[in-house]
Amino acid sequence: MQTTITNSVKIAADFIKSGEVAAFPTETVYGIGANAYDEKAVRKIFKAKGRPADNPLIVHITRKKDISVLAKEITPSAKKIIKEFFPGPVTVILKKNEIVPGVVTAGLDTIAIRMPASKIARELIKLSGVPIAAPSANLSGSPSPTNFIHVLRDMRNKIPCVLIGPAAKFGLESTVIDCTGKYPVILRPGSVTLEQIKRLDKNAVYQKRTGKVKSPGQKYKHYAPKARVKIVKRETSNVKRETSNVKRETSNVKREMSNVKRETSNVKRVKEAYIGLTRKFARDFEVAKICKTIEEYAKNLFSFFRECDELGIKTIYCEKVPEKGIGAAIMNRLGKARGKK
Repeated sequence: MQTTITNSVKIAADFIKSGEVAAFPTETVYGIGANAYDEKAVRKIFKAKGRPADNPLIVHITRKKDISVLAKEITPSAKKIIKEFFPGPVTVILKKNEIVPGVVTAGLDTIAIRMPASKIARELIKLSGVPIAAPSANLSGSPSPTNFIHVLRDMRNKIPCVLIGPAAKFGLESTVIDCTGKYPVILRPGSVTLEQIKRLDKNAVYQKRTGKVKSPGQKYKHYAPKARVKIVKRETSNVKRETSNVKRETSNVKREMSNVKRETSNVKRVKEAYIGLTRKFARDFEVAKICKTIEEYAKNLFSFFRECDELGIKTIYCEKVPEKGIGAAIMNRLGKARGKK
């Protein structure tokens, strides 16, 4: 399959209208979308990504009035969130109407709905004339794409169209909030935080136990680079010790290889990288990203994972941050990248 790479929203919308899929930018990450009412088109998303069929999608809209078409009821908690955060990096979960195919919701009776803040994304939805079902535009399980180059690396020749746009503003997927109950329950943290939701409803909480999978990113290993991900505390010295051990082991290997007169180019040194807020940890690593703020950490996490993959990094040390504010989203993604459910 040849992939059309374009900056024309109309061209991308024509693919959607014809029953195909197209990748497109949003303020969170790049998505790969299809007509949410077209079961055959939506299945092409799952095929291109290698995505399990029991992992539900988010339906993207451009008008608030479309919510009542997709959902049976807009609950009081949802109304508050929609008024405050739509358009924006927030997804609400509601009981779905029958018009939505089961393939979109993984057979659930609920639907995840989002109105992106990205003007390009909303224009694409408007020109397509239908809500767009879309997960992130990456191979299933790999780091989400935050620019179109990431999309091309994963999706070139797998999908028919990639719409070029700006890099993602936030770099993490939307906050997903279950609004089907009496109070909001955050299923996936994002850049809109629990603290912000609590200002609307003091009873808002994070989901404590995983029951039915109502949201993307809950069930499977997600966001994972090829490298091993290790989480380190700011005050720990384990990073330096482990790095020192690796260097000593690598040195021993080199000496042994030299003794048998083999070329040192055959020795593969264990490559390591670091991302976080603490500069002093960065000195011992081949690649390092020091973030000035926790928001910058969140924005750069996935792109750093992908950079490390390109460089053949074997282990990425990620600094642990407090699980409050956007720090909760960072730690959620790091946990999923390590395979934690």
